[in-house]
Amino acid sequence: MKNYIIKIGLFAVMLFFIINCGVSKKSTTTTVVSKPVSTENKEVYIPKTKAQKKPFLQDSDAENRWTDSIYSQMTLDEKLGQLFFVNAYSNKDSVHVNKVKELVSKYNVGGIIFFQGGPVRQARLTNEYQAKAKVPLFIGLDAEWGLSMRLDSTYAYPWNMTLGAIQDLALIEKVGRNMGSECRRIGIHFNFAPVLDINTNPLNPIIGNRSFGESKTNVANKAAALMRGIQSQGVLCTGKHFPGHGDTAVDSHKTLPTVTLTKERINEVELYPYKQLFDEGLASVMVAHLNIPSLESGENIPSSASYNVVTELLQKQLGFEGLIFTDGLGMKGASNFKPVGDLELAVLKAGNDIFLCPDNVPVALEKLKVFYANGEITEERLAHSVKKILHYKFKAGLNKYKPADLNNLQKDLNSSDKDALQYTLYENAVTVLKNEKEILPIKDLSEKIAYVKLGEDTNSTFISTLKKYTDITEVKDTNLDSLNKELRKFDKVIISYHKVNKAWEKQDFSLQEMLWLKEIAKHNKVILDVFAKPYSLLSIKDFDDIEGLIVSYQNSDISQVVSAELLFGAIAAKGKLPVSINDVFHVNDGLTTEKLNRLAFTAPENVNMNPAVLSKIDAVAQKAIDGKMAPGMQVLVARKGNVIFQKSYGAQTYDNGKKVANTDLYDVASISKMISTLPNVMQLYDKNKVTLDTQLKDMLPSFAKTNKGNITFKDLLNHYAGLQAWIPFYKATLDSNNQPSEKYYSKVASPDFTTKVAENLYIRNDYHDTIMKIIAESPVSPKKEYKYSDFTFIILKEYLERKTHKKLEELSQENFFSTLGMTHTLYNPLDRFDKSAIAPTEIDTYFRHQELQGYVHDMAAAMEGGVAGHAGIFSNSMDVAKMMQLFLQKGNYGGIQYFSPETFDAFNTCYYKNQGVWRGLGFDKRVHKGGPTCDCVSESSFGHTGFTGNMAWADPETEIVYVFLSNRTYPEIVNDENKLAKGKIREEIQQIIQNAIVK
Repeated sequence: MKNYIIKIGLFAVMLFFIINCGVSKKSTTTTVVSKPVSTENKEVYIPKTKAQKKPFLQDSDAENRWTDSIYSQMTLDEKLGQLFFVNAYSNKDSVHVNKVKELVSKYNVGGIIFFQGGPVRQARLTNEYQAKAKVPLFIGLDAEWGLSMRLDSTYAYPWNMTLGAIQDLALIEKVGRNMGSECRRIGIHFNFAPVLDINTNPLNPIIGNRSFGESKTNVANKAAALMRGIQSQGVLCTGKHFPGHGDTAVDSHKTLPTVTLTKERINEVELYPYKQLFDEGLASVMVAHLNIPSLESGENIPSSASYNVVTELLQKQLGFEGLIFTDGLGMKGASNFKPVGDLELAVLKAGNDIFLCPDNVPVALEKLKVFYANGEITEERLAHSVKKILHYKFKAGLNKYKPADLNNLQKDLNSSDKDALQYTLYENAVTVLKNEKEILPIKDLSEKIAYVKLGEDTNSTFISTLKKYTDITEVKDTNLDSLNKELRKFDKVIISYHKVNKAWEKQDFSLQEMLWLKEIAKHNKVILDVFAKPYSLLSIKDFDDIEGLIVSYQNSDISQVVSAELLFGAIAAKGKLPVSINDVFHVNDGLTTEKLNRLAFTAPENVNMNPAVLSKIDAVAQKAIDGKMAPGMQVLVARKGNVIFQKSYGAQTYDNGKKVANTDLYDVASISKMISTLPNVMQLYDKNKVTLDTQLKDMLPSFAKTNKGNITFKDLLNHYAGLQAWIPFYKATLDSNNQPSEKYYSKVASPDFTTKVAENLYIRNDYHDTIMKIIAESPVSPKKEYKYSDFTFIILKEYLERKTHKKLEELSQENFFSTLGMTHTLYNPLDRFDKSAIAPTEIDTYFRHQELQGYVHDMAAAMEGGVAGHAGIFSNSMDVAKMMQLFLQKGNYGGIQYFSPETFDAFNTCYYKNQGVWRGLGFDKRVHKGGPTCDCVSESSFGHTGFTGNMAWADPETEIVYVFLSNRTYPEIVNDENKLAKGKIREEIQQIIQNAIVK
């Protein structure tokens, strides 16, 4: 602990000197600075001619007539009132509401900008305020990343800084279309976005994440795309904060920031996005409150009140003809300049059209009337702005105003397709900045990987998604030395940094976090994943000891899922850094990474599936639970390599015990054949160790002199060998009281009784030989016909183990489970998992006489110590899906070729289809009526079911994987009715999945 305190102290002292050495004495005069322009900001914008420009909407004769008609009927009070855009809230009391109504009805304000509240409340108030207005009101909102910037219960899109990392402008435009549609839905006409500030000052306290970055072309291109999307929905955009708030160090809400840049630099850099967006039809501009000596020589005159800025620069030099808003007049950067009324006069004379968020409308209005009377405001000047406002009200459709429809409003604003877009946005944004020795993606899932969390915000989605790929050990300790000692046991360490997902929150590493990161990285192979703004990396001066560095930008559930996918190669890195980090990382830095064909996660819409249809699975699952068909279940659906539906239902038992979790293990019964024994057999076939015509006597010499010696490999796996279905081996080992006979069993382990059947029950070690002898001597049907038999896979286990000299559980773990990341798939799960994580299968009253939880249900498999060729595997839906995806990808998963595509095709062939046998080599392919499927999947599809209530199926034609796991045998199978099968629950869910495909 002493060492730890000393390290913290030394680090703090060093940081103090570094900071203070870099601080100069405060100057008493303002100096115009010619800051160097970075390479990416040197491009010159070539403006379009007037004919080439794209106006938001052309004026029409109808628009001109409506504007002139309204204006001609207005009193002076009504004309002046149109200039005011007042603030309103939908989360305040009736006093506030009545005050706004008075401003509308008595003072004829032209518009309202809403701040905090909720969408339904705001829409309702909008309708009430509009009803009070003689001329329909403009309604505006700061919705830079969607309505959620101000309103609760609405969708939050990524911040502009995150969008700045995306290279595909079509995605940004789609975000804009969504934003515009949502604004229009609740009666908004102005979205005060996009932000056009180029954030060249990393310490900017008010812009930061609101900017698309520090490259003028990136900002311009992203902003233009967002604008196109928003305005395509009939909602007007406002570019802000003119002429550029990106290189400021103070907040104009609190004081008047000074911008010391030269006129040339401002023209070259800060104005670049405005020039481009003006050419593309930007409807309006918001002018900032900034002191810019190079543009306005008057001392401390805010840019919003500067004729040189608003009229000479914005309108004359840049040719902007749209609406011009001031920034909020209640902000100290403006309100400290002049008193109410005088301030409004100043900004009007400067060239603004609309006063945003004035402090006191009644006082300002009275003063403006005086100014009008004495000629300081001319009729021509007033008509210019008011008519322009009316023109834009017509363009916004207010000539035919309709109240906002409150029906289904919440649902419309939060439709599921927004998540689909969000996944795609983060897939394109997450940025890899370091990848030494290709530490990313993590390929070897047999490595020991530790995880350490930094930051105070939630990380649950990230860690749970990581664990879907492989075993991840969370390591925690309050002592750094102890933590590092524990981390030495691991091959890699993933460190993630999580800060609260709020745009203006401080997101810097603390001194302690920086020290811990430095010390952990010094002694370990580290991948750092930052779920915060990229500027949080500024405090890290040395990245040499960090092998992998990922910027995930924001701490949301979807960003956490996507970033975990990237770590394990389910997606490739595409993002580019929108800002520079010291002299280490630069704008547009961003490495690509290899995409491995591991399962990823996304929204159904991204793979052409309808989530509303998939949601019907919930009702079917509940029907099964209510009908006592199974106490609980897991259902997973994947398509095109993406998991799109993964849910757990009910409880492990009917007594409302532990609820089923996605990580819980189920006894998958005969699915063991397909996901354990079969792939090992396929590998031997792939290596030409066995062929379709190989006979059993050549595979297992012990069968040479039996009636099964001439059975071919093909017939064996097609269940076309005439073998018995099964034999209840256990019955021969019971005494007269139907209890395990002492001749065969012991309650304690001993050298002769090491094979564990169940809790406190061990069978003689030599009984395996008895089982194989019974099978060898069992009769074979004289008629060659299909008969499903467990003997096939019991025999194949024997063959595998003799051929490879390894136990089946070892083969499956080494050859498949470990490298596939099937961390929850194994025989005898109590060796690794707590009983509470395993669903019980039965209360056995006929053989073992105990509740079976963590012990295999199948009696023959139990007598084999829980490991059999036909049963014994415990797993969950995620792990089963991995094996099914491997099959679907014809033997390839995670960049590993487990067996050839030709081998998979050989095993997925119906060799006796003409004889009515719909089986492949080990795969069930009964897709027509009478089979286990919905009679709605393709003939190329394949899968298996399990006695305990399971099903796993994959269809190459639709690229769908479907997994259903349950413990339908609980609490007992005596007089088993198999309600789950009779109720066709699995088939009904499969039909829903097929119905969800969007053609």
